[in-house]
Amino acid sequence: MKKTRDSLIPCGKLATGELERLLKRYASGKDPSVIIGPAIGVDSTAVRVKKGVLLLKTDPITFVAEDIGLYALHINANDIAVMGGRPRWFLATILLPEGKTTLKDAERVFRQISRASEELGVTLCGGHTEVTSAVNTTVVVGQMIGEVKKERLVSSRGARPGDSLIVTKAVPLEAMSILAREKREELERLVSRTTVARWKGFVKRPGIGVLKDVEVTMRVTTPHAMHDPTEGGISMGLYEMARASGVGIEVYREKIPIIKDAQRVFQHFGVDPMGLIASGTLLMAVRPEDTEKVIRALQRASIPATVVGSVRSKKCGINIIEDGKKKPLRIYQRDEITKIL
Repeated sequence: MKKTRDSLIPCGKLATGELERLLKRYASGKDPSVIIGPAIGVDSTAVRVKKGVLLLKTDPITFVAEDIGLYALHINANDIAVMGGRPRWFLATILLPEGKTTLKDAERVFRQISRASEELGVTLCGGHTEVTSAVNTTVVVGQMIGEVKKERLVSSRGARPGDSLIVTKAVPLEAMSILAREKREELERLVSRTTVARWKGFVKRPGIGVLKDVEVTMRVTTPHAMHDPTEGGISMGLYEMARASGVGIEVYREKIPIIKDAQRVFQHFGVDPMGLIASGTLLMAVRPEDTEKVIRALQRASIPATVVGSVRSKKCGINIIEDGKKKPLRIYQRDEITKIL
């Protein structure tokens, strides 16, 4: 059936083509101080100021209730970090459900934000808090402001043919942490309680933040491009980087570091781990001659890192090699986790 503007939009990200149309029509300002503006696959806005570049990011947390403050800090800080910047200031809009919220509940969210801010060296400097009937669970919309020297600015637009594609840690860390919290009893019928508890702890160990991954990498080189795969998983992250950079890519499915002991969970829910929300994993494109020193530096910092493929020319397309066969990379406009939650 042909879709019209009156068609209902499904849960998840707007279709790439529609979002691109809206951004071009309504968010194409002429302010010359905006170095990097909104576009498909671009993580943060970069604004030139007198002494450098400000990085601006906003992102809501809607999938989790427990530890929502921690999620809000890290998810927003990640998108500053992958631009080569340092997250500095955080504002939070906290929406609490009417008839379900106590002062203890509100304080818990503030405490989580405060602790995560201290851990990241970020200052909580403003926001808004409201109890409202517009939500049925707590929602935190974070706004992170960071800074970077112009010469250190990186974006997801810079990948070049020949670059190596490197992925840190494993996927999908964030999805498994969310499922361990929201579907604990169901998961415990599939795997051990110890395993579910470990997955729940992924939010802190190895963590859903990539600031350390970026810092370690940038001590040895400046990547051509970095990206934080979130909704739509590692697959969408690869696609967004390719689109933003105007290049093709070729990745190997067997090299993608998937959380192995979660296979039963993926099969049970009928989801593809490639399309599950994947914060905590850093995706980057680096010069081929820098690949080994980046891998070694990350491993010395106890951060697993894997070369999963390479950047190709745009005419080669965006492909994945699976079981020896090359095919177009599947993209997930709607995150696989929405099939479960």
